[in-house]
Amino acid sequence: MTSCLGIYIEPNFIKYAKISKDHDILRVESFGIKFYDKLGDAIDQVISDTYSFKTQISINLSEESYQYFYMFTLLNKVDMKKAIQTEFESFCTDKGINKNGVEARYALVNSLDDKEKIKVIHVSANKSSILEQEQPFLNYKLSTIAPVSISISNIANLKSKENALIINMENETTITTVIDQRIYQVEKIQNGASEVLEGIRIKENSYSKAYEICKNSTIYTMEGQELKEDKNEYLDDIMPTLYTIASKVKEIIENDTIKIDRVYLTGTLSVVNNIDLYFQEVLQNEKVEILKPFFIKDTVKINIKDYIEVNSAISLALQGLEYGLKDMNFKKHTFKDNIDDIFAKLNISREDKTDKKQNKVLSNIFSTNFRGKLSSSERWMLRVLGGALILTVMYSGFSIFLNKEIDKKNLEVAEVKQDTAYKITKVEKDIKDVQSKTSEYQRLAENLRNISNQVSEDNKNRNNIPNLLSQIMHSIPQGVQITSIENPSAKHIIIQAQSQKYEQLGYFKAILKTQGILSPSTVVSSDGERSGEVVKVRIEGDLP
Repeated sequence: MTSCLGIYIEPNFIKYAKISKDHDILRVESFGIKFYDKLGDAIDQVISDTYSFKTQISINLSEESYQYFYMFTLLNKVDMKKAIQTEFESFCTDKGINKNGVEARYALVNSLDDKEKIKVIHVSANKSSILEQEQPFLNYKLSTIAPVSISISNIANLKSKENALIINMENETTITTVIDQRIYQVEKIQNGASEVLEGIRIKENSYSKAYEICKNSTIYTMEGQELKEDKNEYLDDIMPTLYTIASKVKEIIENDTIKIDRVYLTGTLSVVNNIDLYFQEVLQNEKVEILKPFFIKDTVKINIKDYIEVNSAISLALQGLEYGLKDMNFKKHTFKDNIDDIFAKLNISREDKTDKKQNKVLSNIFSTNFRGKLSSSERWMLRVLGGALILTVMYSGFSIFLNKEIDKKNLEVAEVKQDTAYKITKVEKDIKDVQSKTSEYQRLAENLRNISNQVSEDNKNRNNIPNLLSQIMHSIPQGVQITSIENPSAKHIIIQAQSQKYEQLGYFKAILKTQGILSPSTVVSSDGERSGEVVKVRIEGDLP
């Protein structure tokens, strides 16, 4: 009998289910939901509660993305792999993604649009995200990391020649299209349980309470509105998200050339009462039902709805037990994993072996059966040499295997370093862009300040000439005439004056100094120049 613990990880809670398999009989040993503040502590607690210290564990892949390529059916396996890799590298180049920092898996399915082509369902995820997902399980037997949108079909009782949609309304919503028992398409919707639970949590200040409220909420169809007794204030948080998801599903069905026969609902939001009736009312033509694990029957002790809550975890556990698409495992096997597999295949249990059995094994290994007589020392020599040869072969084999694993790990480290260097380069480029824009901003700001200062200066000097004329008008001596006043620069003034008497012009110059009409230290004048009966003079100075 083999077992697997499926753990579906959400940002604030985890769902878990431990499934055992005895031949073709599946049984749920334990399951539940655990809310957490620290993920590592919650996982340790779940593994302890389910006694899964040596049980293989299967978890969900996070932040994965889906790409679809089409290949000709005539390509052999090697060429197909190269063509898919080339298509993905081209995709990464177009999107500005570092392909060395991404882990990818793919599955093949016959294209329904072109019989001469194969559709490639390509799933990729960031390596750093996968490493972060693995971190809490370093001390446990993590065997599988798979996208739940792929594993969720493991628990559906899919019928031959039937087309179905599986709507998994977890943190985000995934829509998995299954054609004749084979996954054909996966679409993601950002709307999901996270926005519903967050809206309720803000009101109740508790995720666990928000989940229970969601679980105990009932929605009504148009026909059942009159049966509604009390108004549920939380439906305002639930219904907009359900309407968005249902509308998107309806749009997919209407735009698809494939006729959908059945729609399955699962995930956190599927616990809302009457959700299947609501989707049935929106979709109308397709049969809608809640997804139930195919091997679980209703019992008196446990309601089937309690199992449905952890459908995602059950599907991951089945993925770990080698159900579904086996090529979608993103967990890379380590040296320790391979050693454990070897011992499992050989059915070796070091804890169960006694000293007596060990001696018997050694005796069988080193025994000889030569013709002719050999002395005791010769027999022991042959045994020693045989033992040394076996140990050498074993050591060489393990050394080669270990070196390969070390090289593989070094390659992974190099890829992560390259990805980190690439991201650092992008950050440095962003910093340079910011610095460039900052310099441009400073230059524009400086220009703006200069213009502002110039405008202020212009406004300040605008009234200089009128004020000067006003002062001169009240101070000019009788008999002195001003023929012109010039203002060639900001404060510099040139006055052309004339009088019949030179003394009057000198008096006028003295008035400009003593009364501060012009700055005294800057006032200068030209020699008087007689022209006919008048004397002309030029007086210059700066405004105070």
